[in-house]
Amino acid sequence: MAQQTALADTHGNAGGPKPDSAVVRDALGVGVAVGLSGFAFGVTSAGSGLGLLQTCALSLLVFTGASQFALVGALAAGGNPLTAAAGAIFLGVRNAFYGLRLSQMLALPRAVRPFAAQWVIDETTAVTLAQPTRRAARIGFTVTGLTLYVLWNLTTLLGALGAKAVGNTDAWGLDAAGPAVFLALLAPMLKSTTDRAVAALAVLLGLGLLPVLPAGVPVLVAALAAPAALFVSGRRTGRTHDDSPEETR
Repeated sequence: MAQQTALADTHGNAGGPKPDSAVVRDALGVGVAVGLSGFAFGVTSAGSGLGLLQTCALSLLVFTGASQFALVGALAAGGNPLTAAAGAIFLGVRNAFYGLRLSQMLALPRAVRPFAAQWVIDETTAVTLAQPTRRAARIGFTVTGLTLYVLWNLTTLLGALGAKAVGNTDAWGLDAAGPAVFLALLAPMLKSTTDRAVAALAVLLGLGLLPVLPAGVPVLVAALAAPAALFVSGRRTGRTHDDSPEETR
């Protein structure tokens, strides 16, 4: 029983226990670095025509940077609000899959799970999955989530208030901050050939259709890259098995 408990608490990491201070340091680093980019969202959102309350409500209630930037970006480009919302929702669906994995690792009490779900995003997932024990995972998740939530909302408010002083966000390049952060988080995850193929095809679809489709729609179409790449990969795997010589006994 003791052996089973130890295995359940290590998540397959052979490095042994990690000091709580090291977990907190790493979590604070991620939370502060990404949380400050909320300023760019506040400026971009205000520049797209959303009011102060609308901008702050997106960060308080939605709290998933890529989806927020996708929504205000589509609105700024003149896209239909429903299409813009659909693209943002689609990007946010990935957090549900993160939650399935984190629920097993964190094993939080039922009363806490609805509140913890608000913090299930790219950054908290990355920090949590990197921890060797359940205790470290819980600390990493909590510190990253709390730091990022507070800073993101504070800097969103400051960005929205300072939007007039900043002026044209395109001239400052702040509109590119969101995609840059998202790409920085995504790049290390593209480890296999299939992962890279999905990313490359999604980029081609998104950029290629951008001039001909309404704002927000190219993001939805780019999602077809995943099933297309997986289908081709499955066909190749099947052909490899079919072409391999039968095993001799």
